[in-house]
This record gives sequence, C-alpha cells and structure tokens, in this order.
Amino acid sequence: MNLLAFDTSTEYLSLAVRRDSIVFKYDVLAGQTHSQIILPEIQHLLNQAELELQDLHGLAFGAGPGSFTGVRIAAGVAQGLGFGANLRVVGVCTLMALAEASGESKVIACLDARMGEVYHAVYVKKTSGWQAIIEPGLYKPDAVPAVVGDDWVGVGSGWQTYGEVLADAYRGQIQSTQPALLPIASAVLALAQPTFESGEAKPAGDAMPIYIRNRVALKTVEREQGLRL
Repeated sequence: MNLLAFDTSTEYLSLAVRRDSIVFKYDVLAGQTHSQIILPEIQHLLNQAELELQDLHGLAFGAGPGSFTGVRIAAGVAQGLGFGANLRVVGVCTLMALAEASGESKVIACLDARMGEVYHAVYVKKTSGWQAIIEPGLYKPDAVPAVVGDDWVGVGSGWQTYGEVLADAYRGQIQSTQPALLPIASAVLALAQPTFESGEAKPAGDAMPIYIRNRVALKTVEREQGLRL
C-alpha cells in the first residue's frame, strides 16, 4: 500500500511516504513557513520514493490538536490533494501520534497549547492498538486529570514547557519523560494504515481539524502580551 502522511501541528513540518514496505521520511523546523514549503517538499519526497500522487492509495494527516494555523494547513492540503487525485483520507489525533512515536506503552501526552495551557491525553497500548484512558482535552498544567498507577511516560512539548508542574501533578507516577518528542508523520502513517486497510478511510471533504480549544483569535491585550494560540 502506498500512503502519504504529513503533520504541521507544531513548528516542524513532518512528512512520510510509504511505498509498499519502505517508509521515506522528511522532518524540518519550518517555523511559520509550512504553507510555503509543504507542497514542494511533498513532491520531493514522492520523487525520492519514485511515486506520483496518482500512485497513492490514501492520505493521512495530523488533525490536531495543535497550532490553529498548522492544523488548518494540514486539513486543507489533505482536502486539496485528496480531491485532485481522488484519494481518501484519515485524520489522526496528534496526541495519539505522540504516544505512537514514543515507543512506550503507558503514555501521558501533553502538547504546549500556549496561553498557559496544555493539550493532554492519556493512552495505554493494547494488542488491538492504543486505548484512550483519558480523552484529549485542554487544561492548565496544574489541573490535569489524575491517573491510576505508575510507570507512566510523559511525552511532548507540554513536558518541556511545564515539566516541573506536570511532574508535581503526577508525583511518583512518572517513569521517564520525552519532552522533545513530536507528533511525527511516520507515527501518523502507522496509526492511519489499519484504517486504510479496513476500507474505512473517508472522502477528502471529511478532512477536518481537531481543535479542542474553541478560540481562534487572541484579544488585543493578549497579543500585546506576546501570547500565542
């Protein structure tokens, strides 16, 4: 199966192409240039894999939560390429992609949501795949939901920004952390592949972002304070 996956929910642009059993990857710190570079870089990676867009069987994208602009870019590209090449799509939660990328089986995933908040979810890996023990939500770092048991692994940028606060919230329950971990496209690809194989991928028009936070703009005073969504 030939698949393309991409994630633009963070400062990084992450791409992955599967050609049969071989996965080609590309990750770069894009800053705010995702919209300018994503299509050329997708073409470069397809060229590397010796594939055309029409050779693909589907598209997977990091649907969020994450940067408002970033998740809209990913959904828009999935819609555009999907319509253009008549490809079906699968949106993957970026917090689950963090869990998949971690290589662990008990994960507390946190992404820095800006404005003093984190996107948070808790996952356990079963034989059938990832099970959400706590569904994705938006919280203050000192008010994240409690978990049962220990040997949890904290992953994602939330642990980088609010590591001490989160460690205090889960005192004695954290085995280790991976604060620099990103929801990379290869993890999005791995999570999406079973959906493509089962025939449950959706039409391109159904490629929608996962926002969680309902606000899409900052107030003037918040912008003046340097806050970001």
